[in-house]
Amino acid sequence: MQRHFRRLTAAIGVAAAVAVAAPAAVAAAGDDGPAVAGKGPAKSGLTAAQELARPAFKMPFRCNQTWVGSNWSGHSPAHSIDWNHYDADGNMDDLGRVVLASAPGTVSASYYSTGDGYGNTVVIDHGDGWQTRYAHLKTRAVSRGDRVGQGQKVGQVGATSATGDFTPHLHYEQIHGGSVVVSVVQGVTWGDFLKREQVSRNNCG
Repeated sequence: MQRHFRRLTAAIGVAAAVAVAAPAAVAAAGDDGPAVAGKGPAKSGLTAAQELARPAFKMPFRCNQTWVGSNWSGHSPAHSIDWNHYDADGNMDDLGRVVLASAPGTVSASYYSTGDGYGNTVVIDHGDGWQTRYAHLKTRAVSRGDRVGQGQKVGQVGATSATGDFTPHLHYEQIHGGSVVVSVVQGVTWGDFLKREQVSRNNCG
């Protein structure tokens, strides 16, 4: 779970300094936007057959929106991505932005979490053991048992949590067999400790 606690600003600054000092590989840039920093591609831990069965996940945002994703050191659970959107002046303007399903499936959970800090949460089952989680939502637009298509609205970006004081963002996970795995979004492998821009191709018609 992202820990954007205002009281940890100093600690985050130290962590950033360590990250700058550490050797870092730059992920390949492409049509989805430039890589910012990271340690390069990471192995997903899945078999070749499981990778082939991975749904063609798209970004959970409207077509052509550019978001910055971060999978930072110490992020819990490992491999999850925090997404932020910025306006033309570089200020975060995430709150209330529409969140879309990354792939078609059935909503297996839609609830407000009081125990683990996820806040308003939606989980979608995509079959073959694959799920996606969307957390800290301001609102939820789907209920358990709903069938959703890729690009269908599932909620709005928020900062909800029963255990912490967060800045608005979308906490996003790809899950296989009950475990969070390295995400692949529109062909981009989100290796650990990666921060980069990506342009959504979801629901582009």
